[in-house]
Amino acid sequence: MIKTFIRDFPITTVTNPRDFTEQKIKDIAYTKEQVDVLIAAAVQDAVDQAREIDEASMAKHNRDATVISMILGFTTLALFVDGLLRLLGIIPPFMDLDVNILEKIESDIIDKVRNIPIRKLWH
Repeated sequence: MIKTFIRDFPITTVTNPRDFTEQKIKDIAYTKEQVDVLIAAAVQDAVDQAREIDEASMAKHNRDATVISMILGFTTLALFVDGLLRLLGIIPPFMDLDVNILEKIESDIIDKVRNIPIRKLWH
């Protein structure tokens, strides 16, 4: 196994810089136009990836915000209905905090109706 690894190990050769000719340099080097094309492709790829990430994060944010709003809305509605039903006396008081106003309104109205002289109204 080690012999195979050593035999297949990539070897690089060191070339004398004086051995480079114009043609060799042109064969291994990029031109300005090729570099510009590579940079433009890399920038476009990065922008596309950023847009995908942005769209995915906005979709997640909208979904999370919708769920949170639904929970808050349902809780607010439930507490409002609970308070309204306690105020009307349909649900018994909680921790001896009696906010029932229906009995007070009924007794006040009955007292006022009793004080009205009905005979004077008919004449």
